Amino acid sequence: MSVRPIPLIPRLLMLPVLSLGTATIATAQEEDVIVTHAITNFGEPKYGPEFEHLDYVNPDAPKGGEFSTWAQGGFDSFNNYTRKGVAADGMSLMYESILVGTADDVYTAYCYLCTTMEYPESRDWVIFNLRDDVTFSDGSPMTAEDVAFTHQLFLEQGIAEYRNIFNAYYENVEVLDPQRVKFTFTDEAPRREAIQFAGSGSVVFSKKWFEETGARIDESTLEPFMSTGPYIVESFDPGRQVIYGRNPNYWGADNPFNIGQYNFDTVRYEYFADSSAALEAFKAGEYGYRTENNSKDWATAYDFEALDKGWAIKAELPDGNIGSAQSWVFNLRDEKWQDPRVREAVRLMFNFEWSNEKLFYNLYERVNSFWENSDLEATGTPSEGELALLQPLVDEGLLPESILTDEVVMAPENEATENLPSRRARRQALNLLEEAGWIAGSDGMREKDGKDLSLVILNYSPAFDRIINPFIDNLRSIGIDAKLERVDISQYVDRRRDGDYDLVSHTFDMGFEPGAGLKQWYASETAGDSSRNLMGLQDPAVDRLLPAVIDAETLEELTTATHALDRVLRSIGFWVPQWFKDSYTVAYYNMYRHPDSLPPYSLGTLSFWWYDEDAAKELRAAGAIN
Repeated sequence: MSVRPIPLIPRLLMLPVLSLGTATIATAQEEDVIVTHAITNFGEPKYGPEFEHLDYVNPDAPKGGEFSTWAQGGFDSFNNYTRKGVAADGMSLMYESILVGTADDVYTAYCYLCTTMEYPESRDWVIFNLRDDVTFSDGSPMTAEDVAFTHQLFLEQGIAEYRNIFNAYYENVEVLDPQRVKFTFTDEAPRREAIQFAGSGSVVFSKKWFEETGARIDESTLEPFMSTGPYIVESFDPGRQVIYGRNPNYWGADNPFNIGQYNFDTVRYEYFADSSAALEAFKAGEYGYRTENNSKDWATAYDFEALDKGWAIKAELPDGNIGSAQSWVFNLRDEKWQDPRVREAVRLMFNFEWSNEKLFYNLYERVNSFWENSDLEATGTPSEGELALLQPLVDEGLLPESILTDEVVMAPENEATENLPSRRARRQALNLLEEAGWIAGSDGMREKDGKDLSLVILNYSPAFDRIINPFIDNLRSIGIDAKLERVDISQYVDRRRDGDYDLVSHTFDMGFEPGAGLKQWYASETAGDSSRNLMGLQDPAVDRLLPAVIDAETLEELTTATHALDRVLRSIGFWVPQWFKDSYTVAYYNMYRHPDSLPPYSLGTLSFWWYDEDAAKELRAAGAIN
């Protein structure tokens, strides 16, 4: 369990070339210009300019009803673009960007708030020809002025990790006319992604609303920002409940991208202190849907009447995304964690195999890679292409010689018979601590320069205690003064931001086409203030490899560069890898429906599921739901 990073760039399932419906024109200077509805680096877009609806939706899905779910902790803000306050769940329902991806095409960005885009083969600039029917939630039209204003807003007021990376990518943004906006890129901007950054790097806000209200995206607020999305905040009780209502005058209701989507009249989030309380509320029918992240509860706690009688459904649904690399990460800003030997000693003490069998009911797989369960995951020894990238870094002393010949680093393996790792693993960990100068004191705890080797694991969820405490026992067995500090969600968020921890949970969500966004996760320039680079990683070899990924022009080049980066990140060992699963474990009352065949890259509960009113009436009559 972990708090997700602050949303900065929407995680699209594609990346920026020629496409179906593409035309080529020439300017007055005879420069060839591509005009298209979609942009892709690899292959062809799945959907042409005249498609009627997405393949994976039910175009006849009825509109109506309520989707209800839960969230943990509380909230005190409707701004998820600042590090101040705790943002409410579900706010993405209110926002839209110029380009969008789909759940069955990972490499393509499609015009959504635009009809077409124009750009030269050099991709030095792009013009978005905006739709003339897009309106904000108050009915006012969206124009190029709003796009340019929002872009500048993020460059001036966005959090540091965003501004530090992307400020240098834009030469200027010009409003050509009310429906046309032009982004011109600097030489520094990565050409493979430049157009995507412009089209989906941020949502579009109402310039007039911001000027009238004086709102800022770097401040916490309970007044939602005005945008163009299908939902608006209908009501809320800070920290307890938020309800989003479908905008009855939503501009995009008949847009082909939205046919069969956004089917619920309302979306309700109920807040609970912890998952156990939320589960009991679910059993009582207080809300209708939950994704279960607690393996013990999934295996043992779903034994209530509604499930037995078929009023509720428990299902494992396929997830084709890259495995989310869940982990604990070290705070590398602390001197004691800068020694890789000490980090390795800690990592050896987490017994995943025992945890999976005794605590997780064998529901999970071990995380080894930042691109787990995908073709981008590094395996074995380096390929020739990887060696070409790694050798110069070895020659300059930025990487050890062994990176060229060793197998890629894998998570430690243990027996599942008992929690305490093997004698061999403990002996290895003790030797590493000794080598690093941490000597056993009179009480058995490791000390150096008069200081104990203490380790605080920060967490906010009681459900995680049963996982962390056995890990702590193992750490203490080798003399590390480890302890769990469980705090409320607000303190947890603040302490994560402030770097007040030794280990903290973090989930690395990587995409199929990694690019400049990697800097937010791994670049030295983001180590001081980032919701993604929580570990404070500053490594010159990583910094040198990032451009190889960002500037890759072919899928083969991208895959090779990502393998090299993955290999180096894993060799640094700034994490204790945890686990992942390749399915969604969900439970819901039998009033929700979804297409028979789900797309590979999204579960789509808030997008293309729908409400069965007749089934809901039966459930209410039976007393299954409130």
